[in-house]
Amino acid sequence: HVQLQACGGGLVQAGGSLRLSCVASGRASGNYALAWFRQAPGKDREFAAAISWSGFSTLYSDSVKGRFTISRDRGKNTVYLQMNNLKSEDTAVYYCAAGTSYSHIKEYEYWGQGTQVTVSS
Repeated sequence: HVQLQACGGGLVQAGGSLRLSCVASGRASGNYALAWFRQAPGKDREFAAAISWSGFSTLYSDSVKGRFTISRDRGKNTVYLQMNNLKSEDTAVYYCAAGTSYSHIKEYEYWGQGTQVTVSS
């Protein structure tokens, strides 16, 4: 199976930037699409961004498109989320996930522990 470990969260002022990282490990980790989800206090978990493991395709939610960029380094088995122009509504716990189809956001199978992102005004 796939194990995921996220890091890079922290406290940042509105308008600032932050970069999240998630390392995927396990024998079959190279065959999975990777994604970022987030969960704000009192709200359900929501999709943010996804990338096919090949890197050929990406997908973003409307709320982050144009501000966030997802990328991956297959040599390091790592997925990144570059977050620019952060807003207070971006405050959430961010989770990385792995699945067989990058665009099937309800079918992600493996989850990391989450990392807290707090945006202050």
